Amino acid sequence: MRLAIVGLTWINNCGIHRHKLATLFVSVAGASLVCREGAEKIMLNSTALCRAFLATLLCALSAVALAQITDINSAINKAGRQRMLSQRMAKAYFQIGLGVDTDRSRRVLESSIDLFDGQLVELKNYAPSPEIRETYQKLEKAWQAYREALNTATPNQGEGARILALSEDVLALAQQGAQQLERRSATTTGRLVNIAGRQRMLSQRMAKYYQAAAWKISIEQSGPEIDKGRREFSTALLELAAAPNNTTALREELELVKQQWMFFENALNQRGSVDKRQATAVATTSERILETMENVVGQYERLPK
Repeated sequence: MRLAIVGLTWINNCGIHRHKLATLFVSVAGASLVCREGAEKIMLNSTALCRAFLATLLCALSAVALAQITDINSAINKAGRQRMLSQRMAKAYFQIGLGVDTDRSRRVLESSIDLFDGQLVELKNYAPSPEIRETYQKLEKAWQAYREALNTATPNQGEGARILALSEDVLALAQQGAQQLERRSATTTGRLVNIAGRQRMLSQRMAKYYQAAAWKISIEQSGPEIDKGRREFSTALLELAAAPNNTTALREELELVKQQWMFFENALNQRGSVDKRQATAVATTSERILETMENVVGQYERLPK
């Protein structure tokens, strides 16, 4: 039991996925309880239990250790991913409200909340300067309000405008952190990681505004925001394609992004009286282009500094 307490203390200090790991530790520690069957008492072998617990503990700690930020490029990647998640969560919230791909949208929302929580802890711990640390402290406060609003039992249209506003607040601070880290890196690779990472955000931002308008939320604002996102995405895609640092693998991935962008842009063009089929097309294509851009950002992150 003492080992379990040590493990739980470590989780609390680390702050990363502690609700999941804590369940694991408690489950293993709970196996040491005496089992009763009729009048007989069976005590589990304490040595075997200890070995099993230590093995599980080491695996868990290793998995978390691998998730830590190791360098500035990793920090820029995760800071940029926070931008994307701020928009993806609102998109998923609106899709649930619309009844669009509901089960998957719920999974997207839940997993995005968990990922944002974990990465925020990592970025706060890594912050290499007081200014960057202050940015993530502010982001933490903005995130608390946003997370509380997202965790409502059932998304409702009346809260839609508030969700939209909170997603913008969180995005602004996440963008500030990513920019600060890019300036800190002062490298071409750091800039490419940030530009590619911002493409992830733009894909989710355009989809967010599309679904908001489909749910009759911020209709007047949505059209201009989608058009602005399209221009910025297209411009950045050209810049990335022309980067001299590109490897063959990166060029192939960027060509795939270009093809997916055609499908996504076509889905975004279906405005006006939006039906569920059109909203589902935006939901699906936005996730596909996001997945490919994640691969692109990861490859830029691994380039020599």
